[in-house]
Amino acid sequence: MTKRTSAKYKLDRRMGENIWGRPKSPVNRREYGPGQHGQRRKGKLSDFGTQLRAKQKLKGYYGDITEKQFRRVFDEAERRKGDTGENLIGLLERRLDAVVYRAKFVPTVFAARQFVNHGHVLVNGRRVNIPSYSVKEGDVITVKEKSRQIELVMGAVDSSERDVPDYLDVDHSKMTCTFVRAPALGDVPYPVQMEPNLVVEFYAKN
Repeated sequence: MTKRTSAKYKLDRRMGENIWGRPKSPVNRREYGPGQHGQRRKGKLSDFGTQLRAKQKLKGYYGDITEKQFRRVFDEAERRKGDTGENLIGLLERRLDAVVYRAKFVPTVFAARQFVNHGHVLVNGRRVNIPSYSVKEGDVITVKEKSRQIELVMGAVDSSERDVPDYLDVDHSKMTCTFVRAPALGDVPYPVQMEPNLVVEFYAKN
């Protein structure tokens, strides 16, 4: 599992946005950043700073994955035909932990990573415990029968905090999810604006 060196909500405050759209986010109460200098007035960001923040926000949204992992996904997006930014979003949404989160089997993307890592998820009937596993169109993701009564899972399914996007076909009675298609940027229910075009610019210059 990827190590997080800071509490996940520090990411919200560092970005100044509630990037997961959760009611408990401290940004709902304090919009300034964490630490003793968090309340200082923010200066205008340079182009580099704007691009870096866009990258950090997108990377952080998917569980604060490592730079090495994120760069590997970006390189794959660049190799593919079409718009690199759109490809990047499609590849990130194919991650097994992202699909488990989107399907509302767990409440957070961090919980999704741990849930997959601990072997609670099947892909086409086979156990997969790699959060970064890339799901393909038509793949069926299932929560193991013994894992369906976990309180975390039951609470996530019943939550009205977010909806399942239409590129997934989810049956919560059977705890299954079919990955219908890779989404475009406009299909992904991000609570805040994501700017993959700025991520492309960041890597083009650095």
